[in-house]
Amino acid sequence: MLKVNENFVKLPASYLFVDIARKVNVFSKQHPETEIIRLGIGDVTRPLPKAVVKAMQAAAEEMGRAETFRGYGPEAGYEFLRAAIAENDFIKHGVQIDTGEIFVSDGAKSDTGSIGDIFGVDNVVAVCDPVYPVYVDTNVMAGRAGEYREGSGWSKIVYMPCLKENNFLPVLPKEHADIIYLCFPNNPSGVGIGRDELKKWVDYALANQSVILYDAAYEAFITDKDMPHSIYEIEGAKKCAIEFRSFSKTAGFTGTRCAYTMIPKDLVFGGVSLNKLWDRRQSTKMNGVSYIVQRGAEAVFSEEGKREVKENIAYYLNNAKIIVDGLSKAGFEVYGGVNSPYVWLKTPDGLTSWEFFDLLLEKTGVVGTPGSGFGVGGEGYFRLTSFNTKENTQKAVERIIEYFQA
Repeated sequence: MLKVNENFVKLPASYLFVDIARKVNVFSKQHPETEIIRLGIGDVTRPLPKAVVKAMQAAAEEMGRAETFRGYGPEAGYEFLRAAIAENDFIKHGVQIDTGEIFVSDGAKSDTGSIGDIFGVDNVVAVCDPVYPVYVDTNVMAGRAGEYREGSGWSKIVYMPCLKENNFLPVLPKEHADIIYLCFPNNPSGVGIGRDELKKWVDYALANQSVILYDAAYEAFITDKDMPHSIYEIEGAKKCAIEFRSFSKTAGFTGTRCAYTMIPKDLVFGGVSLNKLWDRRQSTKMNGVSYIVQRGAEAVFSEEGKREVKENIAYYLNNAKIIVDGLSKAGFEVYGGVNSPYVWLKTPDGLTSWEFFDLLLEKTGVVGTPGSGFGVGGEGYFRLTSFNTKENTQKAVERIIEYFQA
């Protein structure tokens, strides 16, 4: 008789953002007159940079000619893109990265979810609380999480509370952790991490022979000079950290799909190279990102591409400022939104995260994300994103203020 992976059965029936979409769709059918403004899922609204579109068009033309047609590409990515990433995102900032340490993929979500394939099931996993649900759910799927305990989370996962008193930064775990997930600027809280604070984590990982899985998908939003854009700016990190980056939020690739993961060749545990393990995993389970998309990603690093991406980032950061300034003046307790596209706010009047979600949707037509969806530590908080248009962002803030000040 066929047996299923019982770990999947332990998970909630659907993913957080699927639940939100379902609720919104039901409400929309019941209230077709209400204009919905979505500040929930982290999807962008600005179009692809013109430089990217031009490069993709040229690449598509190449694929239509026999003499320039390409079939399967290298699983880890074409050298032209890996070289552009190494030069522009690392070497120019004083971080030496070899192209053989860069793996191009279809998304940071895919990579942060799949990286566990190269680690043993008995490793102890530590996550921030609240946290991006993919980190936890994929470890549940793999069998590392244990059993779910209502109100406290999974029995085998080490939770690192991110409290207001500590500026929503995690504290080093008292228990030993083999795998540590860190995301900065943080999703969902929107806070960044300073150089000295990040060094504590690198020192911990080196001392405990742990690996840090560092999600830097939002590094382009950093404006604070004291905040490192890469964990590899910290001495010793290449011996203990894997870094994930993405073109999704920076260059609008959410619907185009392209990202990259750095696994230094210095990452060796028990005599085994993690770089080689990931290369083996990727070459077995995927055939790489399309040539057309990779040419588009390469164009992000052109002078025109860099200028257009900076304009997009500035646009979204301004939206975040609109949310932070407007809600702060209205009396809300608001965090993030400075080095990040995410705004983290305390739910008012003792409302739970989902109660606040329902209230906002019903009374204002604004959609956000309940903090409890990111873990037990997110209860009583709510995430708003700055990825909608400026006009819709202003309208959403005005609606919220108008309702709560009525």
